[in-house]
Amino acid sequence: MAASFLPPTPPPAAGVDFGRVAGFYDLLAGLVFGGALRRAQRAALVAGLPPGPAPHLLVLGGGAGWVLTEIWRQRPQARVLYLEASAAMLARTRARLRRYPPPPGAVLELRQGTEIALRPGERFDAILTFFVLDCFTAANLPAALARLQAARRPDAPWLVADFRPARRGWRQWLLGTMYLFFGLTVGLRVRRLPPWRAELWRLGLRPTWKQYFFGKAIASIVLRPGKSEPTLLD
Repeated sequence: MAASFLPPTPPPAAGVDFGRVAGFYDLLAGLVFGGALRRAQRAALVAGLPPGPAPHLLVLGGGAGWVLTEIWRQRPQARVLYLEASAAMLARTRARLRRYPPPPGAVLELRQGTEIALRPGERFDAILTFFVLDCFTAANLPAALARLQAARRPDAPWLVADFRPARRGWRQWLLGTMYLFFGLTVGLRVRRLPPWRAELWRLGLRPTWKQYFFGKAIASIVLRPGKSEPTLLD
């Protein structure tokens, strides 16, 4: 059975559009972080994707589509809803898919929008938020996470790869520089890392696996419902 593609739908509300940097975003990330961003995502997928050949996955803010190749490498028949606010990033994703087509049986919907574009009744076997939670302000993060949580099946894992907070040193400088750059280029209004770890904890999710990258500036975490102590969120 050939891979199935559902047509993209327009966003119901505007999110942060990284379209201005779509043409060089991956190159820039590689120059600054080497392969750390991709290693963090790959590790989360290996540790946290649900079993079975065809899980239903939500990818929020996937960018230019690299992560799809990694998903299908591990789950060849995965059904993926790919939510991306940037039309330019979606165009690059479609171009990548022409070079690296999905395996037979895979199902992909490219939908332009943010978590607001989720439809009533949509439920997923895993939520993937890779380097996207850092784009929310502390004020709007809880509502966004609540929307995502509502789309998560009861036992579904939540896979995160993102930056860790820093109060001093080179990691603080790195975060400040990134927020300044994206504020100037794409109008990102966030100026500091939101408390994404604490907000996920408040949803009743507990880390069952973690790994650090790039001098512990990046955390790769798998969360599931539970009652464990918060030490793995450190």
